[in-house]
Amino acid sequence: MSSINTNVSAMNALSIMRNVNSDLATTQERISTGSKVNSAKDNAAYFAISETMKGDSGMYKSIDEGLTMTKNVVSTARLGAETFADLAKQVGERVAFAQGVGVNLADVQSEIDALTERMNTVIEQSTFNGVSMVDNTDTLTVVTGVSRDGTSFNTTSIEIDGQDLDAILTTFKAIDLTTSTDLEADLVTAEGELAKSVTAATNLGISEKSIDTQQGFLKDLTDRLDKSVGSLVDADMEKEAARLQALQVQQQLATQSLSIANQAPQNIMALFR
Repeated sequence: MSSINTNVSAMNALSIMRNVNSDLATTQERISTGSKVNSAKDNAAYFAISETMKGDSGMYKSIDEGLTMTKNVVSTARLGAETFADLAKQVGERVAFAQGVGVNLADVQSEIDALTERMNTVIEQSTFNGVSMVDNTDTLTVVTGVSRDGTSFNTTSIEIDGQDLDAILTTFKAIDLTTSTDLEADLVTAEGELAKSVTAATNLGISEKSIDTQQGFLKDLTDRLDKSVGSLVDADMEKEAARLQALQVQQQLATQSLSIANQAPQNIMALFR
């Protein structure tokens, strides 16, 4: 039955054209943005997951930058501790030399005094951005990452212990060979303080290495997160390009179909001629 009030063919053609135009707009948006999920309406589940992962990636990058600052503090302290330990070794050597017969202890003590002054300078200069880890035993807690367990959110951290080189230096300064009554005991003391100096440098080196390792892990983890986000929301450009061409052809055909359907009411006029 033909009707001049209801053109079913035109309605169907128009519905098809609307769907094609909608799909075409979606494809064009994906091509222009490079993403197949630009908002929650595109895919709510993927959008929620990707936004959470993007947030974690951003936090990891910021934490990595913070760790770089911390590493600089520890690295400076470690360099200072190593230099301090080298000077402590030289002090021990001078005390060992003083064990010989006929040694001018005043001259040796002058050398030791000069070395301890240099040790003091090393401690004062082993700071980064006003932070020192060689003149105290304070524990520095550093955030190294975040963790998620269901709905809970937590941070991970490591602790870095400061090394009190001032205490070691105080002992070295108390060794006065010119008034000593037991040079052998002085040598034992010097050797003990040298061991403490080496331990301090070693501890700081271990802490610096731990930060290096964590930063490497964070970089790998951030890369994995970014790739995972990409697999969820990035558009397949080859696929979208092929789909665009197909939809453009469909759009042309739908336009022709609608044009043909719109001519149907005019054919009714032929019945009255």
